[in-house]
Amino acid sequence: MLLICGRAGGTDLTGTLYERGEDAPSFSGAPDEDAPYVWVCDSFYEVESGGQRQMVGGETVNVAFESPVAHGFETRERAVDGAHEHLRTQFARIGVAEADVEIEVVERDPDTHDEPIL
Repeated sequence: MLLICGRAGGTDLTGTLYERGEDAPSFSGAPDEDAPYVWVCDSFYEVESGGQRQMVGGETVNVAFESPVAHGFETRERAVDGAHEHLRTQFARIGVAEADVEIEVVERDPDTHDEPIL
């Protein structure tokens, strides 16, 4: 299991990449359970009013959240690339340049739920 976190503008967003042999969550809209790699992460976008207020780059942004996104991938490389793209896209949706998003990948042992394995 990989935790993939995007950070920019003083905030962050983390999703989970379930790898081959791990049990990804199942819910409406989740990818085919046969996908060897499954990426699950929130999606959000900026709204004029309502939503949740979030400080981004020193400014208040109203953010609305969508249901979590789940995507199935055939290879680990494509899954990690897809996760990076998803994170950068979410920040772009609230006005943060994709180039300003720092991404960190942390491997976790899904069986122990202990501290991340770096």
